[in-house]
Amino acid sequence: MNPVDPSVRATRTLAVTSLLALIVLALAWELWLAPLRPGGSWLALKALPLCLPLAGLLKNRMYTYRWLSLVVWLYFIEGVVRAWSDPPPGNWLALLEIALCLAIFAACALHVRLRFRNAKALAAAAAAPTGAPP
Repeated sequence: MNPVDPSVRATRTLAVTSLLALIVLALAWELWLAPLRPGGSWLALKALPLCLPLAGLLKNRMYTYRWLSLVVWLYFIEGVVRAWSDPPPGNWLALLEIALCLAIFAACALHVRLRFRNAKALAAAAAAPTGAPP
């Protein structure tokens, strides 16, 4: 077993941290900070789909990083629409949502790329001759 590359660990940490922050933001935004209706709204349920990839990220499943990098664009689109249309403080929260989505996407994409590169290097090292006489 080889030690985990520090850059892979950093991208994993960024992805998990950003996802947790996006979940907290979605709940706080729709329940307390700037809900669509006084007292909170059912739109807080948008945080539930974000909880599904959290387990996969914590288990370091490559497939989760791949599909999360695509799903996060739905939240990015919501952030763009609400940044444009919501009054303050909702538009500021939407800008934060946009930033978190971009961080998740970048972390997931870089994580997948680095893991593929490391796997390729390990396979090449395993296939290389050891230099010992036959």
